[in-house]
Amino acid sequence: MDRELPRSKTLSQIARSTGAIPTRISEIAKGVDLLVVAIPMKSVAALPKDLLSGLPATSPVIDTANYYPLRDGKILEIEGGMIESEWVSHMLGRPVIKAFNNIVADSLVHRSFPKGEKNRIALPVSGNDARSKQIVIDLLDKMGFDAVDAGPLSESWRYQPGTPAYCPDPTIRQLPLLLRKAKRDKASGNRDQAAKIMAKLPPDFSPQELVRVARLSAGLDTFKPRSWIAALRLGYTALRAA
Repeated sequence: MDRELPRSKTLSQIARSTGAIPTRISEIAKGVDLLVVAIPMKSVAALPKDLLSGLPATSPVIDTANYYPLRDGKILEIEGGMIESEWVSHMLGRPVIKAFNNIVADSLVHRSFPKGEKNRIALPVSGNDARSKQIVIDLLDKMGFDAVDAGPLSESWRYQPGTPAYCPDPTIRQLPLLLRKAKRDKASGNRDQAAKIMAKLPPDFSPQELVRVARLSAGLDTFKPRSWIAALRLGYTALRAA
């Protein structure tokens, strides 16, 4: 096992490589135009209760979290049927916009394209406030991604882990169909099975191979040999790690 770096050194390395400016958690929301919550769901409940007290009322909050009980432990409200992002909104005491949760980091960094490119990835955006949702849609466009209005926050389960729209890098033509194909009663079982397999994969397993498997599972690229090869490799790697 690799020795973990001290947290301060890790943060300084991230700051140097990304240009981000580290700040105290009590200061992160003060006066910002938009706040992105990108932490494991189990950590949301541990955030300071007054974290958003300095956030302007007009500034959207983006929730990017995904609920994985194997990592987060069981959250009783979600297990009881509450939508994941509605739980986050309740914990934060603010409305949230659900976005960025169904794309792997590698695609987010390396697979943005100009508007009109046929392979441009489309991401769903859910929320109850039309103005905030449009701000996020415009942000996605500037970042090099299309966006699909996926309805109110109550519909954000359609692209949580275990659904067809989770991480297959679909185009704007493909995404609406994947959202419609989602089955809520099947999603949690699919999610937990995938999480067990992912836990067995080596760190160097290619993110884009995982995307290919996700596309194949969603019914995309069924005639592309590379997708089937990726699926076979995923299964073989998981068996070897068992």
